Amino acid sequence: MTLEGYNAFCASLPHTTHVVQWGGAHVWKVAGKVFAIAGWSEKDELAVTFKCSSTAYDILQEQPGLRPAPYLASRGMKWIQRQTPEKMDDAALLEYLRESHRIVASGLPRKTQRELGLAEV
Repeated sequence: MTLEGYNAFCASLPHTTHVVQWGGAHVWKVAGKVFAIAGWSEKDELAVTFKCSSTAYDILQEQPGLRPAPYLASRGMKWIQRQTPEKMDDAALLEYLRESHRIVASGLPRKTQRELGLAEV
C-alpha cells in the first residue's frame, strides 16, 4: 500500500477529512473522529492503523505483520496496526479501513449521523 493509495481510498469514503499531525502521520477522520492513521513506520512498508471490532482485534493481533496499535491499544482501544502485508494484503486492508470508518461513524451522535446521511452506514 502506498501513501497515495491509502489517502485516495480514505478520501473516497463519505464525509472524511485529512490532516497531517502527530509527527507526520496521515490521519483520516469522519465528523472529527479518527478512523485511520498511516505513518510511524520504522520499515520501508507504510504502517496503517485502524479501529476494528473486538473479535477482529483478538484474531488480528496474533497475525504476523500486524500488532496492537501503539499507544491506542495500550489504553484498551481495539486498534490494529498493519506493518507489513504478510498476512493482510492491500485488498483486505481496504476492507478493514472501510469497516473502521463504519464503526466510527456508527458511534457518532444520531443527530450527526442523520445530518451527514450516515445513519445507514
